[in-house]
Amino acid sequence: QVQLVESGGGLVQTGGSLRLSCAASGSGFSINAMGWYRQAPGKQRELVAHINSIGVTIYADSVKGRFTISRDNAKNTVYLQMSSLKPEDTAVYYCHAAGRANYWGQGTQVTVSS
Repeated sequence: QVQLVESGGGLVQTGGSLRLSCAASGSGFSINAMGWYRQAPGKQRELVAHINSIGVTIYADSVKGRFTISRDNAKNTVYLQMSSLKPEDTAVYYCHAAGRANYWGQGTQVTVSS
């Protein structure tokens, strides 16, 4: 079983920055890809960014050039550096890890005020 613990959400003004972290823990697990999804009120959960075990990244068009995903394989941790934040980035952000199964964090709220 894998547990994902997120941190770093909060309230920020338009144009500000936040850094999300997600640490995976458990026993005998192997993580391949990790990523971040988000879900705004009344909307479906959507992919924000994704990174595989060798560092290849994918970004949603809406965040390209503003967000950067990275990971520390030794720490089983994935990060999301968010810059130039916009009110439309407001959502609950969920960490995801893919291994023998799909694992999800509990979510962290990001609110961008205009």
